[in-house]
Amino acid sequence: MTGRDIFVYADETGNLDYGGAGKQGASPYFGFGTAIFDGDHSVEMWDGHVLRTSLAGRGHDMANGFHAKDDLWEVRNGMFALLRTQEPRIDTTFLLKANAYPNVKAAGEMRLYKMAWYLHLKYICQNVTTTDDRLYVIVGSMGTKKRKVAAQEAVADVCNQMHRDITLCIWPAATTWGLQVADYALWAVHRRLVGGKLTNYEEDVEPLVKSIFRPWGTA
Repeated sequence: MTGRDIFVYADETGNLDYGGAGKQGASPYFGFGTAIFDGDHSVEMWDGHVLRTSLAGRGHDMANGFHAKDDLWEVRNGMFALLRTQEPRIDTTFLLKANAYPNVKAAGEMRLYKMAWYLHLKYICQNVTTTDDRLYVIVGSMGTKKRKVAAQEAVADVCNQMHRDITLCIWPAATTWGLQVADYALWAVHRRLVGGKLTNYEEDVEPLVKSIFRPWGTA
């Protein structure tokens, strides 16, 4: 049996600290989301490039690509409309930090990060891929140098635990269309999960979302 080339673009959401309740931008959840393209998606990448340059031509600063949290609504609307036509598979995992196991809390922030990534990637491997497939897992690089190194080690260790042929790439989100797709989709699902409004959700995002995994419950 000939396997497929599966491209898994991953982004994280939420803050890692447990004491962030009430802080601006803090979330009760920490989680991961992935945008999956099966095989050749060069046309999708090109269309993303065209949208980016088109928005730059309208006066938007697109030097770092798309980032849902910071983008203006004209940019968001264009991005969501394009995602609807590209139809990547979106999967998400959210861990409710208030229900974290005591040993997870005691082990620090990176244990939470690694557990969220483990649960998410395990779901993807078991439900989306087979042992014959070749997975290209592209994860957005994060944060300060110290946290970046720890996150990379955690991501790599989890990938090594999966019984799959995985090529791991850890790249800045601004360099890669698929990471920006994952960012937008995860932002939208997270926003809806915590009660935020998003008029684009039902039409542009919801049809793409195949799983919202919440193993520790819902806030």
